[in-house]
Amino acid sequence: MTDNNIKSELYDKVIIGAGLYGMYAALYCAEMGQSVLILETDPKPFMRATYINQARVHMGYHYPRSLTTALKSAAYFKRFCDDFSFCIHDKFDQVYATSEKFSWTSAQQFRDFCSFANIRCEEISPERYFKQGMCDGAFLTQEYTYDAGILRDYYLDKLGNRNNVSIKYGVIIKGIEQDSDRYSIELDDGRVFRSSFVLNATYAGVNQIIDRLKLQPGEHFDLKYELCEIILCKPSDELKDTGITVMDGPFFSVMPFGKTGYHSLTAVTFTPHVVSYDNTPSFGCQDGLYCSPQRLGNCDQCPNKPASAWQYMSHLADKYL
Repeated sequence: MTDNNIKSELYDKVIIGAGLYGMYAALYCAEMGQSVLILETDPKPFMRATYINQARVHMGYHYPRSLTTALKSAAYFKRFCDDFSFCIHDKFDQVYATSEKFSWTSAQQFRDFCSFANIRCEEISPERYFKQGMCDGAFLTQEYTYDAGILRDYYLDKLGNRNNVSIKYGVIIKGIEQDSDRYSIELDDGRVFRSSFVLNATYAGVNQIIDRLKLQPGEHFDLKYELCEIILCKPSDELKDTGITVMDGPFFSVMPFGKTGYHSLTAVTFTPHVVSYDNTPSFGCQDGLYCSPQRLGNCDQCPNKPASAWQYMSHLADKYL
């Protein structure tokens, strides 16, 4: 249920952020009979990190220089696919390739890495996809994508049928105060919600929520913020059932974007537009109203967002394919 009119209520759990982590936690708690409130700044769930990414379900191939990370990815890959099989797109070939130049990893090193990690690595001819001399190795792998729209609708259906869950959209948190064993969360419109447990599931907004703690602000997380661009494009017939990632270096990836019919296009060099190492992200495009270091706006909705790097990413892919 969704209700933006209640002035003050007590909940067992208050969750800040209606992305995958927030919605997952809300359903988990609700199924144990607890009353749950979700606070979300956007008008809908899944409008930020859960949606604005490659939608890649990692098996570990991205981490040839960290076997530990790869093994963790492979373990969570199975769990994610088991839990969310209904939104997984797995009917495509996922190709990883190592560039002949400027790569941190050679074809042989990638073969050895996959063998150590015990993940699929079936060698194919690079000329099947790439211009001659561009890649020294190409491999069929096992890696999928998820569809954020299907996943969002699943959680809206599951949570919407429960009378112990409430979701508030378009909220701005003014302050969080601890009184005895409870927290009081005050919104900018004067509404106050209380709970003995508050979960900060805001991802890029985690430090801003910490700053809202009135009596004793917590220590900031040491984060690197990047304003990034994901290109969505219609693939050619030759690529519609294929994903391609050239790694490990300043290269690109083009792969199915869930079950949408689109492919995502990203490039290590051109996807990040702006970087901030401040405690709360400071970007030159922020207008102080819609977006500020204290409250990040949604770049998809912002007229101030940087010009697209599509032509550079497309040129890089054309150089190889």
